[in-house]
Amino acid sequence: MKLIELIIDENELLSGINAISLVEYPAIEEDFVALNSAKKVEFATQSEEKRILMGAALVPNKPIYRKNGEDEFYVYFTKETIRRASEMFFQNGNQNNSTLEHEVDLQGLSVVESWIIEDEEYDKSRKYGLDLPIGTWMVSMKVNNPDIWEGYVKSGKVKGFSIEGYFVDKVNMSREGLEDIEEQEAALILSSIVGIIKSDKRLKKGKRIEMESYTDYPDAVKNNAKRGIELNEKNNNKCATDVGKIRGQQLAQGKAISVETIKRMYSYLSRAEEYYDESDSSACGTISYLLWGGKAGKRWAESKLKELGKL
Repeated sequence: MKLIELIIDENELLSGINAISLVEYPAIEEDFVALNSAKKVEFATQSEEKRILMGAALVPNKPIYRKNGEDEFYVYFTKETIRRASEMFFQNGNQNNSTLEHEVDLQGLSVVESWIIEDEEYDKSRKYGLDLPIGTWMVSMKVNNPDIWEGYVKSGKVKGFSIEGYFVDKVNMSREGLEDIEEQEAALILSSIVGIIKSDKRLKKGKRIEMESYTDYPDAVKNNAKRGIELNEKNNNKCATDVGKIRGQQLAQGKAISVETIKRMYSYLSRAEEYYDESDSSACGTISYLLWGGKAGKRWAESKLKELGKL
């Protein structure tokens, strides 16, 4: 059966944990114990009077069974993802979001304490008899809802915590996506510049080097870049890397570009074309593609490289 790592996509606003649910069967299979009751209830209550529950929200590298239609698989979270998810939970102000069995929104419940287990012997969880691995995300939840406390916690109808949120499959995220393509182009440009500086002996003699460059790209390329800049401004400039934004300014102003830049244009536009959607002017894939000259830029770059014998 497949084992899939789930990670946070920090470019997605909804990514991360947005609520903690009280459930009868926790997905992480870590039940709690009631300290102040002769009957084992599964919840570790730090105080019956204060109505505070304590337990694990996420356990690192713990396989969690999932089924999607006929497809069965396990998912898991690393220590690094769990730590970042716990941070974002509070950064996004979700500590008062709770549900019952992932179906009913609850009022009067708040996460009042949170920590990552870092010591096997002296962590606070050990005081309550909980044997959980390093990297586990622990939470304490205040229950100010008497109906939930009496009807579900004390009765044993709920036994643990279960998270709600949005994560992505690392296998799918590791494929060559738009941002990865942009970052690769930036790295390639930088390495090319470094290579030129290190290998050209004329620089050591203080001589200026004139790099072969061209300005004969058509107006359609300039107009695409201008359109990309306008759309990105409407989108608070959140799309594209710095390299992509600089490329858009160069093309929009009709500035000369080197053969290496033309190669990068053709490389980027060929690989990123699948993310371009002419009907969606707010999509980063569309905006980034336009900044690099769009389809007209790809056609010109390909033609120019063939003309120069570089393709």
